[in-house]
Amino acid sequence: MKILIIRHGDPDYVHDSLTEQGKIEAACLAERLSKMDIKAFYVSPLGRAKETASYTLKKMNRTATECLWLREFAAKIIRPDRGHESIIWDWLPTDWTVEKKYYNRYDWADTKVLQDGEVKQEYDWVVQSFDQLLASYGYIREGNYYRVEQGNQDTIVFFCHFGLECILLSHLLGISPMAMLHGFCAAPTSVTTLITEERRKGVALFRINGFGDISHLYAAGEEPSFSARFCEVYESLDRHD
Repeated sequence: MKILIIRHGDPDYVHDSLTEQGKIEAACLAERLSKMDIKAFYVSPLGRAKETASYTLKKMNRTATECLWLREFAAKIIRPDRGHESIIWDWLPTDWTVEKKYYNRYDWADTKVLQDGEVKQEYDWVVQSFDQLLASYGYIREGNYYRVEQGNQDTIVFFCHFGLECILLSHLLGISPMAMLHGFCAAPTSVTTLITEERRKGVALFRINGFGDISHLYAAGEEPSFSARFCEVYESLDRHD
């Protein structure tokens, strides 16, 4: 089985849609995906993801199933250094890295900041919904792997968001989501590919075959947009705290 997790195109967050560059990116992505044999499409209910998906769906004359749990990861926290609501992946390294629990796949949510934000409840809802969908394809979560009741070579596509992608990957790979959210960056319309490893009958584990692939942009002569990145050197003029 193959899973493609796709981040939406360059966003206009104010209007929950795509910028003009985002529309170009979505069209480039559609060219790429239209050449693939895809079993099913699933999409976030948010406008920027739905608009991104629309280019591929129109080109392939297909439809997508809208899933509420594919929306951007909705849990909010109160960052201690700010004292007001923030998103979980917008947090200075000097603050969150001092807590060893954030690196532990089992204890990462066991801090007052994350408990107050009900982050683990949101996480559990997302990954349980995801597992229910995989079960419909014959892959049943069992501990840290998947029991295969009906192996297949289907390809399914998820149009969603960077934060949500990190949540899904942390679940599939057994990694703390904090490490994923703060240590990875997926550019707009990037494609992350996971393929099952089934070396013994009835047992599957998902492996990343490619993370954040934007080869469709380079093939079209398009540079990736900046969204989801912070300033890469402090002297930069953009995206400071």
